[in-house]
Amino acid sequence: MSSATDYDVLIVGAGISGIDAAYRIQEQCPELSYRLVEARDQLGGTWDLFRYPGIRSDSDFFTLSFPFHPWRGKDSIVDGDEILDYLHEVVETHGIDKHISYRTRIIAADWNSEDARWIVQAEVDGQPEQLVVRFIVGCTGYYDYEEPYDAQLPGRERFKGQLVHPQFWPEDLDPNGKTFAVIGSGATAVTLVPSLVKLGAHVTMVQRTPTYILAEPRQDPVADLLRSKLPAGRAHQIMRMKNTALQWGLFQVCRRAPKMMRNVLRKGAISGTGSEALVDTHFNPPYDPWDQRLCIAPGGDLFTAIKDGGAEIVTGSIRTITEDGIELTDGTKVSADIIVTATGLAMCMLGKVQLSVDGTPVNPSETVVFRGTMLSGVPNFAMCVGYINLSWTMRADMTARLVSRILKRLSADDRSVVVPVYTGERPDSPFLDMQSGYLRRGAPLMPRAAKEYPWTMAQNVIRDAWHTNRADLDDGLVWTGERQKVTAG
Repeated sequence: MSSATDYDVLIVGAGISGIDAAYRIQEQCPELSYRLVEARDQLGGTWDLFRYPGIRSDSDFFTLSFPFHPWRGKDSIVDGDEILDYLHEVVETHGIDKHISYRTRIIAADWNSEDARWIVQAEVDGQPEQLVVRFIVGCTGYYDYEEPYDAQLPGRERFKGQLVHPQFWPEDLDPNGKTFAVIGSGATAVTLVPSLVKLGAHVTMVQRTPTYILAEPRQDPVADLLRSKLPAGRAHQIMRMKNTALQWGLFQVCRRAPKMMRNVLRKGAISGTGSEALVDTHFNPPYDPWDQRLCIAPGGDLFTAIKDGGAEIVTGSIRTITEDGIELTDGTKVSADIIVTATGLAMCMLGKVQLSVDGTPVNPSETVVFRGTMLSGVPNFAMCVGYINLSWTMRADMTARLVSRILKRLSADDRSVVVPVYTGERPDSPFLDMQSGYLRRGAPLMPRAAKEYPWTMAQNVIRDAWHTNRADLDDGLVWTGERQKVTAG
C-alpha cells in the first residue's frame, strides 16, 4: 500500500477486539501503518463501561484472554478490574499503546472510489477532524454504550427510592443496609445479586422468565498443575484448548440432548439452593438449555446467597412500580430502597458510525455478511463480532487473523480495493440468530446471513474455524486496483 494516506488501517474501538486486531496486524503486516481509536478516556470497552458491583467475565478467562499473551492470574472467572489490568499489560507489552488515540469518536466514513480511500469524519476531544485511510476495522461490539434498553416499566415515576441501571452505576452508591430489587435474570442480574449481598444488602431478584444457571468453579486446579510443570505460554495454550473443547461440548450436548441437560442443570441448582420446590418454581425455564445464553454462577454464589437468606427470588410479570417497590400481576409486592433495572442491552451496529459508499449510505441490514467479518458491497471494511455461545475472543482472534490475511494480500499484490460481492437471493436470517431478548430486538439492525460459507458465521467453533482459517480469498471477494470503480453487490 502507498503512503498517500494518514494511515493504512484505522481500527475503531480499543476493547478486546480492537487490541486483538492491532496485535495481529502489526504481527502479520508490519509494513502497514495503523491507528487504534477509542471514544472513551481509556481502553477496555465493556470492561471499562460497566462498573457495577461484581462485574466479571461471563466465561472462563483462559479463552477470553488472548492466545498470544498468557493469563497468569489465579482465577478462571475473573473480576472486571483484573481484566482491565490484563488489557493494559497487553498493550504495553506489545507496543500497541503507542498507536492508541483516546477521546477520538468516529462519526462517519465515506468510501471514495475515485481515490480508493475512506474519508473519515471524527471528533477528537470534541473538535472535528478528518482522516484519510485505506482500510477500516470496526471493533465496536454490538450494543449501545450511551442508551441501554428501556423496558418502559409502568409507574416508575412514582418510585420514591433510587432507580439505577447497571450500565450507569453510581460511584457513590453504598449497598450496605439497603434493600434492593434487581429486575432481570440474565448475566448482569446473576452477577449483581450475590455481589450486593456480600456488600451488606438484602436483594430480591425479580424475573419475568427463569434462566438456566450453571455453577462453575472460580478457579481451575488443572491450570495450577500445568503451570507448575510447563512454561506459562504452553500451559495457557493447553488450558485454552481444554476449555474451548468443554464449552463447545456443553453447547452441543445442550442442543442435542436438551432433556438430559435440563435435568443436569436442575440437579445442580437443587444442590446449590437446597430446595427442589424453589428450583422448580424459579430456575425452570420454559425453553431448552442454550435457546438463550446459559448464565454462569462462580462457585454457585447466586445459589448460596439465596440459600443463606441474603437474597430471594420472585417470578412473574410486573404490573407496576409503586412508591416503595414493585407489584407483580399476581399481587406479589416487593419492597425496595433501590430498584436496579438489569433488563438488557440495546443493540447498536458499527458503533453508530455512519458508513457510506460514494455518498450512498450503507444500511447493515441490507448487506450480507462475509465470513462474519465483511459486509457485501462495502469495500475495504471489516468488523468484529464474537461468539454468543463461547468466549468473545475465540472469534475475535479468528477475525483478526482473517483480516490480516486480507491486508497482507492487498499490500503484497498492490491491489488497493477488496469488496465482498453477493449475487444470491438476499437471505432473511440475521447473522446472530438466537432467542435472547436483546438479539431479537436487534435483529432488524443486523446484516443478513445465508446458510453456507462464505456468507455466514456459524455459532460452532469447529465448523467456523475450519471455514474461516482456510478461507479462499477469491471466493466471494472481488479484488481491484487503485482508482478502479467498485460495483457494489
